Amino acid sequence: MTAERKDGPARFVAAAAQLGLTVDLKTFEQSTRTAEEAAAACGCEVGQIVKSLVFKGRTTGTPYLLLVSGSNRVDQKGVAGQIGEPLDRPDAGFVRDLTGFAIGGIPPLGHDTPLKTFMDGDLHKFALVWAAAGSPNAVFAVEPAALQSASKAQTIKVI
Repeated sequence: MTAERKDGPARFVAAAAQLGLTVDLKTFEQSTRTAEEAAAACGCEVGQIVKSLVFKGRTTGTPYLLLVSGSNRVDQKGVAGQIGEPLDRPDAGFVRDLTGFAIGGIPPLGHDTPLKTFMDGDLHKFALVWAAAGSPNAVFAVEPAALQSASKAQTIKVI
């Protein structure tokens, strides 16, 4: 298992820039690890928080990234029907090794391993959403369409 790296936000900002996404990083003293903590820190609705959740295809072992509204819980069976295979939640070590980021700070792009990405359609209800930026206390705001374009995400229904 890879040790947690301390350069997460810098790596994320550089990766975002390579994809044409300018990031205004916000770092907080308090944790933004959960959707509720992030919403409180950012002064926004929980639904505006982007949860970056990694799943693993049960049949193929393919890793998938789901960008989910903070107010939604993933219906794994429903999402599996859209993706084409049942999904499992891998452990934190697998996620860190795959993405290069620890759970609670996983950004929506810039991972060590490119991931097939799906985006919760509910995020498009907002003018701006907030996502993790490489550490459990760093976030950035982005328009949902810009996030979708930069992450090459396919919009799906997650609930």
